Amino acid sequence: MSHSEAWDNCLQIIRDNIPESSFRTWFEPIRPVKLEGSTLTIQVPSGFFPEYIEAQYIDILRSTMKRVIGKDAKLVYKVSVVKNSTVMYPAGRAGSEIVNPDIALPKEKVEKIDDPYVIPGIKGISVNPNLNYNYSFDNLVEGDCNRLGRAAGMAIAGNPGNTAYNPFFVYGGPGLGKTHLAQAIGIDIKERFPEKIVLYVTANRFQTHYMDSIQKNAMTDFLHYYQSMDVLIIDDVHEFADKPGTQNAFFQIFNYLHQLGKQLIFTSDRAPVDLQGLEQRLLSRFKWGLTTELLPPDLNTRVAILKAKSFKEGILLDDEIINYIASKVTDNVRELEGTLASLMAHATLTKRRITLQLAQEVIEKIVTVNHNELSITKIRDTVSNYFGLSNEVMLSSTRKREIVQARQIAMYLCRNLTGKSLTTIGSELGGKNHATVLHACETVCDLMATDRSFKQYITDIEKKLKSNI
Repeated sequence: MSHSEAWDNCLQIIRDNIPESSFRTWFEPIRPVKLEGSTLTIQVPSGFFPEYIEAQYIDILRSTMKRVIGKDAKLVYKVSVVKNSTVMYPAGRAGSEIVNPDIALPKEKVEKIDDPYVIPGIKGISVNPNLNYNYSFDNLVEGDCNRLGRAAGMAIAGNPGNTAYNPFFVYGGPGLGKTHLAQAIGIDIKERFPEKIVLYVTANRFQTHYMDSIQKNAMTDFLHYYQSMDVLIIDDVHEFADKPGTQNAFFQIFNYLHQLGKQLIFTSDRAPVDLQGLEQRLLSRFKWGLTTELLPPDLNTRVAILKAKSFKEGILLDDEIINYIASKVTDNVRELEGTLASLMAHATLTKRRITLQLAQEVIEKIVTVNHNELSITKIRDTVSNYFGLSNEVMLSSTRKREIVQARQIAMYLCRNLTGKSLTTIGSELGGKNHATVLHACETVCDLMATDRSFKQYITDIEKKLKSNI
């Protein structure tokens, strides 16, 4: 396989798994140079490309390279400016600066504010950094669900405003740790750089500040205040939807701070492409830096969260209890921590020892638990029926690709949807050992990241399983 063929094969997979606009911007300008063994060298149009691509697309890139070239695949970047490149770069980077000088507030009009925690002309509003020190990186358990976001956040904290991750846009469902991650970055920056002005504010509070400034004819003070920040963190920016006045003020603040290399961090309940009611000029700016999604924690991460939380609270729980809670409370971190808090409260108030029975009683009151719970057998049967296989065939020693793949999917689902050990799962799915189950889970994760059809298999089967509980 030549270097051109290898890269073309990679591009076909990548194109199917990312937005077309992102593909055209970040992958079409790349040219393959050579393929030596398992090392592919590609030419990129600037030094910013490798940093951005690995920040945004490291998972899909790694999985694709392994799939096309092999498990030992390596990627080498050769920086060489491509003529007639249409790629746009964030302000301060090589290439075009995306700043509208007609809208951004000119620098010379901004006056220094002596006390950054007071808004001139706006009284009675608390504007301290608003950082909750319980939301530190030390308390943020890392897992597959948040690994990219956590790593990027720590990189930002070490060099705010000077990485490719500006702005840093974090999205995901409720209770998945968006606020925790955003505040952890702010806390770390304040500890490393005490002189920097850091502000965490919700979109709702920002809106309130804006409306008060309008009523009191203090818009200039409002803009001056927010433009004095070194790090601005705004939570739930989707709440700016259908508020044109707030969006216009926010747009001016964004442009000004970004042009000066100040760090911007935003959270939302959905990706920029799915936000409704926001002006296109804002949506385009959200995409300048790194956009990362926080996903529901998998079983291993849920177990780690429970262990860390119980250790912090000074209680010791048996693994059986932790695994039971982790297998029943699966939606988000907030619900997981709330369940543990309720269990501790029940034990304290009733003066009972925390046992598996008590955990079952508490969870039944918090989470809707159907006693027709998922089992390895039920998952195996559902996967077999989905692919039109008999249980005997799926559990046989045959190495046919479609049968091996079905077995691997069953192992993956058992690991994520039950509290069973790898050894137990392997034993009940063809007498395999724990290493085989672990390999199956890794293979399924790689395929989900690179193959939309395969990912749809998993989604369909999960829906069938949940509908039958």
